[in-house]
Amino acid sequence: MATLRIHYLQHVPFEGLGCKEDWIRTKGHILTSTHLYEDANFPPLEDFDWLIIMGGPMGVYDEEEYSWLTLEKQFIKAAIDNGKIVLGICLGAQLIAAALGATVKQHIQKEIGWFPITKINKEDSSLFAHFPDKFTTFHWHEDIFEIPADATHIFTSEACANQGFIFKERVIGLQFHPEVTEKYMLEMITEGDVELLAAQYVQTAQEILANKGLAKVNNERLFLLLDRLEEL
Repeated sequence: MATLRIHYLQHVPFEGLGCKEDWIRTKGHILTSTHLYEDANFPPLEDFDWLIIMGGPMGVYDEEEYSWLTLEKQFIKAAIDNGKIVLGICLGAQLIAAALGATVKQHIQKEIGWFPITKINKEDSSLFAHFPDKFTTFHWHEDIFEIPADATHIFTSEACANQGFIFKERVIGLQFHPEVTEKYMLEMITEGDVELLAAQYVQTAQEILANKGLAKVNNERLFLLLDRLEEL
């Protein structure tokens, strides 16, 4: 298997690659990054094969507060147009959707904690063949994206209809967080504890940590997805 050059975009210090970094290091791929909370210098498109876009508390529409969002969406669109494999998680998925012309807006409710999602359009993508029809995964979001034109809707949940999509079999947006590790969860809880207010789809820190064992199986599903993308 050829060595891949993987670049990732990180929006806040506490939302990094999670378990994806373990997969990348184990495979011996080359990893580079842009930390947008420090600078917004994007690499030339010819310098990477994959682009991974991580989460963050801001919205894709917050350009006045985060001026780099406009440039970031342009960069993501250029990566897609140039045939890169692109994977976005949470805000990353919303940014992909926006780059592809879909609407992203604040949802009527937050979804934070361990909640089930359902796979739909099961026959449409072999990349997700190993995901069960229904499984519990980690969420931390309050925005929702429309499914972009010509993309396939892959996942849904009770709280959030649009949980994932795939575009041209090489561009993936996941609203949920299969990459979280126990350390990652603790950092998110520490940084975002003010959001853990009682609501139908918001769990307490104690409830979240009580189910931390679910992280490993979600990580394993993500590893298999990355393996399949590696074969493209």
